[in-house]
Amino acid sequence: MRDKNIEKIQNLLNNQKIIKTKLISSSFGINCLKIKTSSEKNFIVKLYKNKKNKFNSIKAEAKNLTFLNKKKINIFPKLINHDDTILIMEYIENNEIKPKRINKHFLKTITTIHKVQSDKYGFSFDTQIGGMQQKNKYEKNWMIFFRENRLYNIYNEICKTKPMPKQINKKIEILLNNLNNRIPAKPKSSLLHGDLWDGNILFKNKKLVGLIDPGSFFGHSEMEIAYLTWFNPHYIGSNFVNDYSKFISIDKNYSSYEPIYQLYYSLMNVHLWDRIYIKDVTRLINKIKP
Repeated sequence: MRDKNIEKIQNLLNNQKIIKTKLISSSFGINCLKIKTSSEKNFIVKLYKNKKNKFNSIKAEAKNLTFLNKKKINIFPKLINHDDTILIMEYIENNEIKPKRINKHFLKTITTIHKVQSDKYGFSFDTQIGGMQQKNKYEKNWMIFFRENRLYNIYNEICKTKPMPKQINKKIEILLNNLNNRIPAKPKSSLLHGDLWDGNILFKNKKLVGLIDPGSFFGHSEMEIAYLTWFNPHYIGSNFVNDYSKFISIDKNYSSYEPIYQLYYSLMNVHLWDRIYIKDVTRLINKIKP
């Protein structure tokens, strides 16, 4: 890490001296570091290594953590300090020891977040997923919000950069034009993590200890359930939807639109990670009944 960045981080930490740094990840133009200070405290630091677009995901995450911290949702890391290019947050002790299946603590944590509700869909600012801007302009209709700000937005980004095969695009466009008949228009509007995949769920000795990298907004909680079942870490299991429904009821038609919500995340992976996910897009689009 350059001396200039070390100096900036130390200034944001009230001049605590950094004695150790470890690169945890590097993606979407942002480095994520674990640092240790002379006071024997550990922190997570995110900083831009190169910024390529106008949207500032570091500022967005700082605002997101501020919101979650004020709500006293303590499963998220505490924001320590930030500026336009550096974010410093609490380090949550964790390891790779995960449970064989989810327990009541995991379910209660997720459902506690989802029970924070709003009278509309969206958020007071745009958030990020994988460094990409999630548009969160408020809407009163969930179908419109999901279609315009999620499904169409990511599909349009792929079409602008590197379109998928025409037969897939045609099916997605048909879906977009008929989405009002496919997903609920007025489900309860719940606070969502926004990017709840296995890599953002921290465990220590089989116990859930933290959720990181939020891209929050108010939306249909079943979208987040669909993401977990699509990514399917081993601890989720086949009974997850039923277990969740004991805390928050699941719509009787959920299985019919589950692949529509999963399609959004699969398209996101095509755009952000690898074209190999086009196979998954094809599988999902073919699961959606005409």
